[in-house]
Amino acid sequence: MTTERYLVKLTRNFERNLDEIERFLEENEATAAFDQLLDELTDTVIPNLERLPRIGRPFLDRPASSLEAAHRIEQLRAKLGAISSGGELREYISTNHLVLYAVIETTVHLLSIRHHRQLSFDFEDRW
Repeated sequence: MTTERYLVKLTRNFERNLDEIERFLEENEATAAFDQLLDELTDTVIPNLERLPRIGRPFLDRPASSLEAAHRIEQLRAKLGAISSGGELREYISTNHLVLYAVIETTVHLLSIRHHRQLSFDFEDRW
């Protein structure tokens, strides 16, 4: 096992997602849940991704359930390929959230975070 550490960066979209989660939890008087999420990100998720960036399951390997989904997957592959020939999109499953991230060279880019009950990631503003 390598001791190389990857750099983990938060994208603007990831930060927006965190702001949305914080607002939602504040409105529902559950600020402790947001603190727990931040603790999990800083104590577990980010350190895991620094050491094992491919720990999450490959996002683009999922079978497409519709023609539209197949088309979007191909668009994502093309965009990722334009950025890096060896880049990968992956999902990290934490206690209550799914984190979508890209591994590009020696950097992990946190792209989006959603509660596991949310249906999908919105890619319109991600690239």
